[in-house]
Amino acid sequence: MRCPFCSHDETQVVETRESDEGGVIRRRRRCLKCDKRFTTYERIEIAMPAIVKKDGARVEFDDAKMRASMLLALRKRPVSIEQVDAAIERIQAKLLASGAREVPSARVGELVMRELKRMDKVGYVRFASVYRSFEDVDEFRQLIRDI
Repeated sequence: MRCPFCSHDETQVVETRESDEGGVIRRRRRCLKCDKRFTTYERIEIAMPAIVKKDGARVEFDDAKMRASMLLALRKRPVSIEQVDAAIERIQAKLLASGAREVPSARVGELVMRELKRMDKVGYVRFASVYRSFEDVDEFRQLIRDI
C-alpha cells in the first residue's frame, strides 16, 4: 500500500478490525519512511460477467436495466417489487456460479424469461414477445400453447 503522504511503497499494518458485520476490514497502517499513520478499508468486490450483445459488443451487467425490463413486462400485474428483486438475485447468483467472465445476452434473456414464467405468465408472454421479436402470429400462438 502506497503512503498517501510521501508515496513510499512500503507500509506496515499496525491494527486490523472487521466492521459492517464482516463486510469491511479496516486497517491502520504506518509508513516505514515518514512514520505517518493512515487508515485503509477493504471491501469484497463481486465481479459480474460482462454481457456479450448480439452484435459482439461487450457491456457491463446492469441490474437496473434488467429490473426496468422486468417491471415493464409486469406492469399492472399482481407481482411485488420484492418478488422481482428476489428473481434478479437468483439470476445474478446463477451468472456468478457459472464462473464465466462473459455471458451472451441471449443467456441472460433466457434466465429472465424463466423467472418471469415462474412469477406471472402474462408478464412472461409480454417479455418473450418483445425479446424474441416474433415475425408472425403463429410464433406467438406457439409460445402461448407452450405455457
